[in-house]
Amino acid sequence: MVKDIKQLAIIGSTASGKSDLAIKLAKKIDAYILSIDSLSIYKEIDIVSAKPSKDELSEIRHFGINELYPDEYFSVDIFINLYQKVLQKSREDNKNLIIVGGTSFYLKSLIDGLSEIPKVTSEVSNLVKQQLQNLDNIYNFLVKKDPLYMKNITPNDRYRIEKALLIYEASKLTPTKWFEENKPKPIITDLDIYNIDTNRDILRDRISKRTNKMFEMGLIDEVCYLEQKYTRLPNSMGAIGIVEVFEYLDGKVSKNEMLNNISTHTAQLAKRQQTFNKTQFKNIISAPLNELEDLLI
Repeated sequence: MVKDIKQLAIIGSTASGKSDLAIKLAKKIDAYILSIDSLSIYKEIDIVSAKPSKDELSEIRHFGINELYPDEYFSVDIFINLYQKVLQKSREDNKNLIIVGGTSFYLKSLIDGLSEIPKVTSEVSNLVKQQLQNLDNIYNFLVKKDPLYMKNITPNDRYRIEKALLIYEASKLTPTKWFEENKPKPIITDLDIYNIDTNRDILRDRISKRTNKMFEMGLIDEVCYLEQKYTRLPNSMGAIGIVEVFEYLDGKVSKNEMLNNISTHTAQLAKRQQTFNKTQFKNIISAPLNELEDLLI
């Protein structure tokens, strides 16, 4: 019988030093790393996402990085499936697991859990496929049936429309009613969470330096390549660092304005991340990077 492994999480705002700390710790405790970053999950979005270098990725086995193409759909339930596969792999290899990243919403989803969806038969699956051929009609039908659930779903969000329709056809309940009757169950029940608390002035300086480094590494060329290959339509193409480059390419802003906008928007994101981390998790250990290093390494 394989002994259970140790799991812990390192969270913090963008540019706070999470990745470096995670790699150091992984070497010490013989661990794999699962990234919770909404951009690093995508292949080819390398500079914009500031994902670990190839050398860093080769030092420690990483998961949650380069898993999907930019035009593929990513959601919290896909992430949970990924986590469960990584956990199984870690147990098989007798490796501990470090969950690290800035998209702490995914970590919270592991702690809070997700409601299961009803069992979908092949008949229901085929019926839904037929109905989805007219997406507008199905969207309007679901809005009338369950306006509460559908209020945050756009008419062209095929993935979430399909999920709602599968729930309705498989259970004969609206999604809202289904989730009321099938409460989520926690997926992780015991997890140490370490939050890197960074002074805002220091963080702004780091973000500014990182933005300039991204530019020097070929940020504009990367975004041009992504636009040519995937267009501007995928959700991933609306990320900070990409939309500002589009504004520059469209002649709306100068190069300096573009870099300043990326830094400003990234700093605003960092502030939201810090607020989320401090308010959404219980019993976390929050301290500056050097103190967490002393504690963990």
